[in-house]
Amino acid sequence: MFTPLRFTARLNLRPVRPVRWNSTASPATPPLMAKIRTDLKVAMRAKDKARLDVLRAIISETNNSAKTASPIQTDLQLLSLIRKRANASRDAARQFAEENRPDLKDKEDVQVTILEEYAGEVQTMSLEDIKDVVSQEIAKLKEAGQKVEIGTLLKSLFAAGGPLDGKPAERSEVARIAKEAISSA
Repeated sequence: MFTPLRFTARLNLRPVRPVRWNSTASPATPPLMAKIRTDLKVAMRAKDKARLDVLRAIISETNNSAKTASPIQTDLQLLSLIRKRANASRDAARQFAEENRPDLKDKEDVQVTILEEYAGEVQTMSLEDIKDVVSQEIAKLKEAGQKVEIGTLLKSLFAAGGPLDGKPAERSEVARIAKEAISSA
């Protein structure tokens, strides 16, 4: 007759492995970021150093923003980052021109053209459409008897269910247009 071996409990013979729980869902990335990542690979193959530097900087800033309270998740947020970098490069180019450094000025000018190329790929609302929406919202606020101030106007424009909620409109452009409309009204 076959007698099975008795199995002893293996308590404390092997330490328990720590388990790391990760979610499989990755945070939303803007569609333009996918193009930037593929263009990075193309620039690497082509050994295009200027484009490579610009794309690496954009990806780096996007990754760094993922660790903050407001990560970049939309094309509009990425567009504002690109415009911010383009303005900094323009400023640097101007300073290099003043200091008579044409080599560094040319490098910054190339970066600006590359950044402008990517900024042009994001579709935003036209200025006329934004002006129309702002003027309609000012009229609504005046009808309701509220005092028209820049803060209340922007809150009502971008509030959930507001006229610009979820629309491709840059907040800085809307704020500038709203200030002009309030000052002229």
